[in-house]
Amino acid sequence: MVADRKQPTSDPGAPRRAPEWADGLKQLYDSVVEEELPDSFKDLLARLDEVDPKRGPVQASDPAQSPDGRGGRP
Repeated sequence: MVADRKQPTSDPGAPRRAPEWADGLKQLYDSVVEEELPDSFKDLLARLDEVDPKRGPVQASDPAQSPDGRGGRP
């Protein structure tokens, strides 16, 4: 019931402090955002930039057309 809930003892107009785990989560997020891209990912992006848009989409069934050379699913 609503009447059973404990009322806050602090000023209801005061700003709430984030829980302790929130600071750690924000630090983890910030560290991931600031990481440099791995060279393999940069290479993949460069290869994708080289694809001729006039050729159309890559056909997954043709291994020669697949960006990684492995082809599509069997």
